[in-house]
Amino acid sequence: MRTATLLLAAATASLAAGCRGGAGSEPAQPVPHVTPIDTRASAEPAVDDEPPTPRPPKRGDPADEDAFEGTAGDTDKPRPGAQVAVLRDVRAARHERYDRVVFEFEGDAVPGYHIEYIDKPVRQCGSGDVVELAGDGWLSVRITPAAAHTDAGKPTIPFRERKLSLGVIQELERTCDFEADVTWVLGVSSPNRYRVLELSKPARLVVDVKH
Repeated sequence: MRTATLLLAAATASLAAGCRGGAGSEPAQPVPHVTPIDTRASAEPAVDDEPPTPRPPKRGDPADEDAFEGTAGDTDKPRPGAQVAVLRDVRAARHERYDRVVFEFEGDAVPGYHIEYIDKPVRQCGSGDVVELAGDGWLSVRITPAAAHTDAGKPTIPFRERKLSLGVIQELERTCDFEADVTWVLGVSSPNRYRVLELSKPARLVVDVKH
């Protein structure tokens, strides 16, 4: 009887020790809830609310319309041996501080040219007839080798003269289209300084006259 009692006590102690997990054991902790992180959001680039401030043009930058000093003298740039360039368009427009005339040619090569202010009377190159031109200054743009007509003799520019109401240029007149010599005269309100630019694709000769 005493032996049975001792065996029952030992079994009870062993069961209690098993429930406590043994000496030094900590009770199990509940697993916390973790909210998943969306890593795709951090991969998206940041977007500025305001666009960047445009950089102001530097002095001498082509975007600075006051940059050019120009000249009132002659500008001479011959191109001997060049092929005859066919003039396809003549147009003029007013800019903030100058007027611009553009002579556009076929292809991508600007022919030679001579530009200068001339005295009246302005004359047609073939007949010698006097040309009445508006303004108090006359800027001659002689382009060679060039032609303002097709092989069949048809003019490539639909007008021979054009009245304008720009800042300084008042009239354009073609005074020559003969033997690879094309000349246009710009009638201006005063013989202001001008600059010359060459542009490509297509080939263009640009004359800017300051206001």
